[in-house]
Amino acid sequence: MSMKAPILLMLATLGLSALSAVAAELEVEVGGVRSADGRMKLMLFDRAEGFRKEDKSRAVLALPAAAGTIRGMFSDLPPGRYAIVAYHDEDGDGKLKLSFGMFPTEGYGLSNNPSVSGPPAFKDAAFDVPDEGAKLAIQLAY
Repeated sequence: MSMKAPILLMLATLGLSALSAVAAELEVEVGGVRSADGRMKLMLFDRAEGFRKEDKSRAVLALPAAAGTIRGMFSDLPPGRYAIVAYHDEDGDGKLKLSFGMFPTEGYGLSNNPSVSGPPAFKDAAFDVPDEGAKLAIQLAY
């Protein structure tokens, strides 16, 4: 076996790795933030299992709150189907405050801005991120 064969194999493998390593960016704009108190949390999910549970998310952005509109960016995402839960953690306790264990009392929103009754499902908020990335807007409800 010549020395050229292993080198060609290595170059071919590197080339395939570079092609499969497509990384997209997802820009998220959250509107309707009522105050600069606390933090804005953006939780990104790539599957239905564990949807809405922060410890089951693919990634979380915790941004300083600001009245009006906040922008965040998820980077290095493989193209695919995702959903986002955004909430305004006004009291800074690290979780979405709920009344009776199910009604949000802090601002929250979902990708696609769906109108849901009851707990939202992944499919309600799911969207696709193509190779070239995506941009979406979420409107908070208080």
